[in-house]
Amino acid sequence: MHTSDKPQTLFDIDPANLEFYRDVIMGLRGSPRQISSKYFYDQRGSELFDAICELDEYYPTRTELGIMERHAKEMADALGEGCMLIELGSGSSLKTRILLEHLADPKVYMPVDISREHLSKTVRDLTSEYEGVEIVPICADFGKDFVIPTSTTPTQRRVIYFPGSTIGNFEWAEAESLLGRIASWVGPGGGLLIGFDTCADRAKLEAAYNDRLGITAAFNLNLLEHMNRELGGDFQLAGFRHRAVYEEAERRMVMWLDSQHDQEVTIAGETFKFDEGESIHTEYSHKYDLATFCKTARRAGLTLSKAWTDTNGLFAVALFMVES
Repeated sequence: MHTSDKPQTLFDIDPANLEFYRDVIMGLRGSPRQISSKYFYDQRGSELFDAICELDEYYPTRTELGIMERHAKEMADALGEGCMLIELGSGSSLKTRILLEHLADPKVYMPVDISREHLSKTVRDLTSEYEGVEIVPICADFGKDFVIPTSTTPTQRRVIYFPGSTIGNFEWAEAESLLGRIASWVGPGGGLLIGFDTCADRAKLEAAYNDRLGITAAFNLNLLEHMNRELGGDFQLAGFRHRAVYEEAERRMVMWLDSQHDQEVTIAGETFKFDEGESIHTEYSHKYDLATFCKTARRAGLTLSKAWTDTNGLFAVALFMVES
C-alpha cells in the first residue's frame, strides 16, 4: 500500500481490519497503553518470528523440537488412530510435521492462524506433503470462540495441538478460560497436546528475548509498521525502542516499546501523545511449572495423561484428556 493509499480516517479502513482498529484505539487510550500480541503476526511478523526460532539465544523452539523428536511416537500412540488434529497458531508447522509423520492414519488436519497469508503458505506446503490427509485451514483468532468446520472425513477423536508455549501469552484467568474452550471444542474423549515453557532462569530468559542480532526487537517494532500500513498510522519506528524484562514475582517475561522522546502519533485521524519514556505493552510470556499448569487445566475440565520434558527442565509437552 502506498502512503497516499493509507487509511486517513475510520471510514477508510478495510472492514477486515475494524477489529484490529478498535483494539488498537482502546489499547492506546488506556493506561498503561497496550496492544495485543496477536497483532504481531502479519506476514512480516510471522517471518520474523520464524527467524527468532532459529536464534541461538531462543531455546524454547529447539528444546520443544527435541522433545517432539524423542517422544512423538509415544505421543502419537496415545492419541490413537484416525484423529482430527486441530493446531492453534500453526505458524510454519515444523513441529506438526513430526507429529503427523508418527500418527496412525490421521484423517484431518485443521491449522488455525490469525495470519491469512502465512496460513495459506503453510497449507500449500502441507497439502503436497500429506496427500491422504484432509487439510482444512481456519483463519481465526483462537483467543476467542470460533466454529470448527464439519469435516467430510469420519474421525475417531478431536485433538487440539497447541505448541510453542503460546498459552504463556495469556494472563492466568485468560489462559484458564481458553483451556475451558479447548475442552469444549474437542468434547468428551478428546485431547489437548500442549507445549509450555517451564524455565525460570532470569539470565537465560532475558537473553532469549533480547537477542544480539536484534531480531526480537525488529519483531516487536514491526507491530508499529503493521499499524502504519493497515490503520493509517504514522509511527516512526526509530522513535521507539524494544525492551524485554523478566518479572520474577509473576513468573513472566514482559515486552514493551518505549518512546525515545516526546512525540505525537496519528492513527486513522486520532492523535496520541507520548512522553519520553512512556511505554506500550506488547506481550506477556508466562512460564509455568508442571504442577501449577495441571491444576489450571484440571479446573478447565482437562486431566493430565502424560508429560514429557527435556533433560534440563526448560520445557514441557503434556497430553491432557477430556473425560468421556
